Amino acid sequence: MKRILVLFAHPRLRRSRIQRALADSVRGVEGVTFHDLYEAYPDFHIDVAHEQKLLTEHDIIVCQHPFYWYSTPAILKQWEDLVLEHGWAYGKDGTALRDKCWMHVMSTGGSAEAYCCSGQNRYTIRQLLAPLEQTAMLCGMTFLPPLVVHSSFRVGDLELHNHARQYRTLLESLRDGRLDPAELAAAECLNLEL
Repeated sequence: MKRILVLFAHPRLRRSRIQRALADSVRGVEGVTFHDLYEAYPDFHIDVAHEQKLLTEHDIIVCQHPFYWYSTPAILKQWEDLVLEHGWAYGKDGTALRDKCWMHVMSTGGSAEAYCCSGQNRYTIRQLLAPLEQTAMLCGMTFLPPLVVHSSFRVGDLELHNHARQYRTLLESLRDGRLDPAELAAAECLNLEL
């Protein structure tokens, strides 16, 4: 059984119906450690040694967050800058994350159609995640396609329930080895019927 670390980041969680539902669907799942970065570090003083220990104890790293300005909330960038140290995560002796998987579970205000070359945002989600994908590659990790909930302001209760169920099923399938990360890696996203 693979161990999964969910790095959760939402600076205004009380106002997020989507992210709360997604988070609630995976809290308490066997083999999944849920780690709320804003709750742990409200002052942004990240405990690097603790975060590196968490990373070494898990096989799959999931960053769950809203897609803010085509990127992550600020604390996730802070986390990357501090935790993924040269000589630990990358570089000549930086092998601590080698062969682990990294993926994102995100919500966007825009529709799926807005994220393509002819859409309002001009790029696909996967293209916009290129800096994060390259970070994972530099660390010797496999970058998995994201699971994305689009049009977050218009998602109905039933659709939200289905997204949350899909998220939980995805993590359980990855945990139990029922999905092969190598086979998933080229997909645009993991919004699949599982």
